[in-house]
Amino acid sequence: MNFIVRRAQYSDAAALPDIERSAAELFRCDPSLAWLADAAVPDAKHHQQVIKTDDVWVAQSADGALMGFVSAVQVDNELHIQELSVSQHFQGHGAGRKLLLAAIECSRDRELHGLTLTTFRDVPWNEAFYQRMGFETLSPAQLSPRLTTVLNNEVAHGLPGGRRCAMRLNLRPAPSDPHPTPAQMP
Repeated sequence: MNFIVRRAQYSDAAALPDIERSAAELFRCDPSLAWLADAAVPDAKHHQQVIKTDDVWVAQSADGALMGFVSAVQVDNELHIQELSVSQHFQGHGAGRKLLLAAIECSRDRELHGLTLTTFRDVPWNEAFYQRMGFETLSPAQLSPRLTTVLNNEVAHGLPGGRRCAMRLNLRPAPSDPHPTPAQMP
């Protein structure tokens, strides 16, 4: 499938809630998480503000349909992925991967130290997907205060804490690491 990834435009905001709702339908496969498919998602006004202040990219099909989006915010020397959603109809065609690669490339261009996110440990399109992209799951001892707060806020909003994790993609090799991973190479 042919598609492009580009920076989101203000006019794209109207389509993003529907993309997020469609992507959330996958949670119906897990009875304990099915409620997420019916949960409220941010509205178009929220997405307009995020497009204005943060980093948002969209995947757009050859016929102009928006397939998915990734939203991120820079915090200190890291880019934090807030949301990555691909409409069900377009899943499995590489849009999520290419959206994430856009965020990684942006982080490299800004010479950031890495990217972070929080996700589910045990649903196949979450932790395992990010691991394939080079992200590492952080142990509780590795969590920054910011990521601890993010995870605690998720639990306060009803997400099962035992199933959530924080992950990080390091874009800079450790000083003692003479052999950086592919994700760390320019």
